[in-house]
Amino acid sequence: MKTKKLLTLFLLISGLSFYFSQEVVIKDDKVLLDGKQILKAEKINVLQYSFYSMKDDEEILMFRQMDNETPKYMDDDYYVLNFLTEKTKVESTDFTKILNFMNSRKAMEKLIKWLLKERVINNDGELNPERVQTFKEKYDENITDRTFR
Repeated sequence: MKTKKLLTLFLLISGLSFYFSQEVVIKDDKVLLDGKQILKAEKINVLQYSFYSMKDDEEILMFRQMDNETPKYMDDDYYVLNFLTEKTKVESTDFTKILNFMNSRKAMEKLIKWLLKERVINNDGELNPERVQTFKEKYDENITDRTFR
C-alpha cells in the first residue's frame, strides 16, 4: 500500500515537471519556444552560432567554441557566449550545460533552455540586462585574460 502511494506521488511530480518544462526547438533557422518563434538562428559552422532578435533582426548573441589553439588537445577547449547588445562576454570550460555529443543544433537548444532558465532571455526572446550581468558573474571564467600566448 505504501509503495503504491509513493509510486503515485512520484508519477504525479514527474508529470508536473514535464508539464511545466518548456520545449525549445531550432528548426529552419527559427528558435521555437513551445511552438512560438522567439529568435532567429544562424549556424555559421559546427562551432559557431548566431541568434537574432525578432523585433529588429539585430544579432544579440553569438556562441563560439574555441580550441585554445590546440586542436588535438581537447581538455583546454572552452566556449564564448557574446551578448552583443549588452557588450558582455562569458567564457567557460563547463560544457555540461550544453553538451550533446556532436549535435550542434541540440546543443544550441540546450543553451537556449539554459538561458531561459537563468532568465537571461525571456519568453519573447529579449535579453534581460541585469540577468546577463548575473549570468556573467556566475559562469564567466575569464579564460582569455589568464591564458599565456
